[in-house]
Amino acid sequence: MKRKLFLMMIVIAVVFGVWKMISHIREIIEIRPAKDKVLNIHADLDVAPMPVNERTELAQNPPNIILILADDMGWRDVGYNHSEIRTPVMDHLAARGITLNRFYAQPSCSPTRAALLTGKSPQRLGIYGPLSKNNPAGLPLSEKTLADQLKEAGYQTAMTGKWHLGPLNLDYHPNARGFDHFYGNLTGGVGYYDKVHGGGYDWQRNGQTVREEGYMTRLLADEAIRLIENRDPDKPLFLYVAFGAPHLPNEAPAETIDSYASIKDKNRRLHAAMVTEMDMAIGKIETALGEQGISDNTLIWFMSDNGGLTSKWMAKLPEPLLKIGVESRFKIKSTETFMRFVRTNFRDGGSDNRPFTGGKQNVSEGGVRVPSFLYWPGAISPGQYNYMATVQDVLPTLKEISQIPSQTVTDGVSLWAGLQNNAPAPDRDYLVHASQDAWSDAIYRYPYKLAKKGSEFRLFNVEADPLETQNIASDFPEIVAELSDALSVFPRADSIGLDMQTVVDDPDFFGGKEDREPWADQAYRVE
Repeated sequence: MKRKLFLMMIVIAVVFGVWKMISHIREIIEIRPAKDKVLNIHADLDVAPMPVNERTELAQNPPNIILILADDMGWRDVGYNHSEIRTPVMDHLAARGITLNRFYAQPSCSPTRAALLTGKSPQRLGIYGPLSKNNPAGLPLSEKTLADQLKEAGYQTAMTGKWHLGPLNLDYHPNARGFDHFYGNLTGGVGYYDKVHGGGYDWQRNGQTVREEGYMTRLLADEAIRLIENRDPDKPLFLYVAFGAPHLPNEAPAETIDSYASIKDKNRRLHAAMVTEMDMAIGKIETALGEQGISDNTLIWFMSDNGGLTSKWMAKLPEPLLKIGVESRFKIKSTETFMRFVRTNFRDGGSDNRPFTGGKQNVSEGGVRVPSFLYWPGAISPGQYNYMATVQDVLPTLKEISQIPSQTVTDGVSLWAGLQNNAPAPDRDYLVHASQDAWSDAIYRYPYKLAKKGSEFRLFNVEADPLETQNIASDFPEIVAELSDALSVFPRADSIGLDMQTVVDDPDFFGGKEDREPWADQAYRVE
């Protein structure tokens, strides 16, 4: 009997493997460019590519800065990238701003947020994946955040949305990391209506739990608008709006979901509604800037924190096979509760990262190349920026724009001169790490990208081959050697994350019943 069961499991695994391979081949055939052509994925954009004109003179006073972060938004989840999802506000801002066509994040949320606020590689900081709700540590306290530095330069600083850089110790919370005001959640994904993460209610304002009804995306926009309206007009404003959308769970107002009745796939329909809700929220924020008369001297910078989450073929596996695979991959002892969490993540993703392969928690282009644009009507002209830009470049760029002297060493560089002159930024390596994928590391030395799995390497020219269809490692062994050496010697701190078994034993569910104190009430300070 055991032998029959074992043989049946092997047959099932083979069938699913073949099915996955056929699906992958079909996808590549549909989107692969001719070998002798460089793919121009922006060739038929409504806004034709144009050189970036020189900006007008900087306003005498530093600009207001609105930094907007989407959560798990894929490349083709925005209208201007040929999506069926309606995003008229983002399309409008991108068309009248600078679209960053080669903007790179990290493959998951906490690493991207750490890089965004420090300008440093998250590997250097010991942040290799999403931080669990029970994680006692967070963004290293030795780091001065973007908010810290802007505050020292005279900015008023505020944040609404998802923090995800240390939930338990008060010293790691936003109010202790440079933000005068914080409204939102400390952990990862929360329910859009119940505001629960991993059994604990997670919604607060400046350290105090706030029991509040309403749809999360709309509440964050309302708070952002209040902050804009009630700001000190004599000081510039830095407002970081970290939306939870369109991260799981798939939840949106009924009327917005119904407006996508033409989308037959349920996950995609819900995902589309969440993105459109975020687009409307951004529109309300932009309208508030206009009503306050500060649009021309306000820079809006939008980006996603990683590639989108897509449904995975493994979700169709029988429970015994899936459990064996998960336990083998992560070297853990699973539980029924954790397997339910795994299946939710494998099954419910509704994003679209095409034409790129891969997605969230993956070092392929679909996991790290994300939508991004800048909009600043008083200082930049519309255009397309087709050179490499990364999340680590945001801090040094904003500091230069705000005329703040550089006093900290960063892995990123300022893009400002390149944006002004439509030119590449200074050369720098960019590392990405996917803690849950066999191909766990990649290094960019543009236009080359080296991906690593154990002792195996793949080399791509992502400018000529953005779909990563042609592994050229055997053609350029010297480049492989150089990038492999750079990858191996890059400074890496010990991980601040919890061990995987601890996370497995108390999963980070998105939404659901409360079974413990609210997260803000559990917070403590280490003396």
